[in-house]
Amino acid sequence: MGPLGVVQGVTLRGVDAVPVEVEVEITGGLFVISVVGLPDAAVREARERVRAALRASGIALRGRVAVNLAPADVPKEGALLDLPMALGMAVASGALLPPPPALYLGELALDGRLRRGRGAVPAALLARHMGLPLFFPQENASEVALVEGVRAFAVDSLEALLAHLRGTAVLPVLEPRNLVPGAPCVDTDLEDVKGQAGARRALEIAAAGHHNLFLVGAPGSGKTLLARALRGILPPLSSEEFLEVLRVRSADGHRTLPDLQPPFRAVHHTASTAAVCGGGAALRPGEVSLAHRGVLFLDELAEFRRDLLEALRQPLEDATITVSRATGSVTYPSRVLLVGAANPCPCGFWGDVLQPCRCAPQERERYRRRLSGPILDRIDLHVAVPRLSPEELVVLGERRGESSAQVRSRVMRARDIQRRRWEPFGFRCNAEVPERVLRRETPLGTGETTFLRDAARRFALSGRGLSRLLRVARTIADLEAEGAPVGVPHLAEALGYRPGALW
Repeated sequence: MGPLGVVQGVTLRGVDAVPVEVEVEITGGLFVISVVGLPDAAVREARERVRAALRASGIALRGRVAVNLAPADVPKEGALLDLPMALGMAVASGALLPPPPALYLGELALDGRLRRGRGAVPAALLARHMGLPLFFPQENASEVALVEGVRAFAVDSLEALLAHLRGTAVLPVLEPRNLVPGAPCVDTDLEDVKGQAGARRALEIAAAGHHNLFLVGAPGSGKTLLARALRGILPPLSSEEFLEVLRVRSADGHRTLPDLQPPFRAVHHTASTAAVCGGGAALRPGEVSLAHRGVLFLDELAEFRRDLLEALRQPLEDATITVSRATGSVTYPSRVLLVGAANPCPCGFWGDVLQPCRCAPQERERYRRRLSGPILDRIDLHVAVPRLSPEELVVLGERRGESSAQVRSRVMRARDIQRRRWEPFGFRCNAEVPERVLRRETPLGTGETTFLRDAARRFALSGRGLSRLLRVARTIADLEAEGAPVGVPHLAEALGYRPGALW
């Protein structure tokens, strides 16, 4: 019996890396590798990958190999434990002295190469917290280098790592890098949008205060174009926000973002609830988490399944979503700017000046009932996007409106005002502020209070609707000037964006 090999690895639980102690014991007898400690299929299949990779590195295993993954009551999933299992077997077989404390992760190829894997950023954050060096696949170097304060080593093969641990070669310490904010790569510029002054104004307000937006209009009116232009007027992510986004993307195996632009995720209406909200056997993050700190675009909103839309209530209100399955429960961040787009009726032409609607009143009513009141109440800005006439298209085609860069400068100025105001309370923008803080820090005069009371009575506003109205009015005032008090004109404009005859 050889020495006991103990190596630290990691597994993922949501967007968090969990330390796993890999214990390996080799005894006499017929060759077999057994893995215990709640491994999933990918971990159990690591036996053959690890054995072949060790053989390619000059280490032949013999006897009964027992691998224990502790703690035993935490499910282990994925191929992240290939590398620590291989090192533990090398130690237990006597081919390697016990290495110094460190975290190891990576999937092994049969020839000993290390393949890119998911979870490198959460693992780097865990290594920084534990004060341990991290050894990870070379292909994950671009994302790990963005995590400050961690001593990390990029490894391209098991053989190179063994040489480093034996002292016959030295792996270089990974150099950290920072992303510098630059001009964003805008797929759709606002100057490409013809007309639609009302919708452009709503887009600016939504970007300035991070307010949810609902666009309703006939086919071809430009709803999708407007939604895609929204990303170009959002301010760049802060370093803290970028790390939050990077952590979620890494946990799901996505590549590093090339810049500090907020993410934009467009979801088709045939998507499942697990795809949008997260879930599955491995409890992966969904689109609402991959769009964290960015835009979640749901085109044809009324065509989405009712249960899926109702499942979005929690993330839209709490900015987090909890996914619970038989294997456990994880919580993902989901602070998104939701943009929904829909036709006003099944045929799409109700209220259109160019083409009459062919839908019966009962069909229109059934179509509109697909979106519940609680979902509509969680959307701050409801905007009509009318289709332009041929004459308007020809005339406006020769004109250029404001560019995304011009609008973004105003949005960033308003965001800076909000950041300075709410930073002592731990918030970044108006949409995040709870009602009690908002009301305390936004004093209203007698005229404004009377206007709010009359509006709440006339339009049957809920408590949530009243709070969202006040948040939007605060954003409109911030776009006007720093320190501008919320007045009746701001409240009136915000009230015009509440759901009414539009839906």
